Amino acid sequence: EKYQRFTVLAFAGSVMVNEIELKTAPADFRSPTTNQTRHCFTRYIEFHRCLAAKGESNECERFAKYYRSLCPGEWVERWNEQRENGTFPGPL
Repeated sequence: EKYQRFTVLAFAGSVMVNEIELKTAPADFRSPTTNQTRHCFTRYIEFHRCLAAKGESNECERFAKYYRSLCPGEWVERWNEQRENGTFPGPL
């Protein structure tokens, strides 16, 4: 689907119109867009498994970026509390 946006620039009494073409990103079969809950949870688990295996390593940072961009902050806070309490429901 194609969207268009126009930008109007005024220069000393004359008007210039620039047309900017915007498009949506194509569908990616590897990441269904309907529900990202499982993807978020999986990336959170991958990050903490990486930390357990490799310690504070730069290799784990990519997983942190993934889950931070996918997961709502409230979920991450709750999961962090659950991990501290030993009640986290996932396999770490």
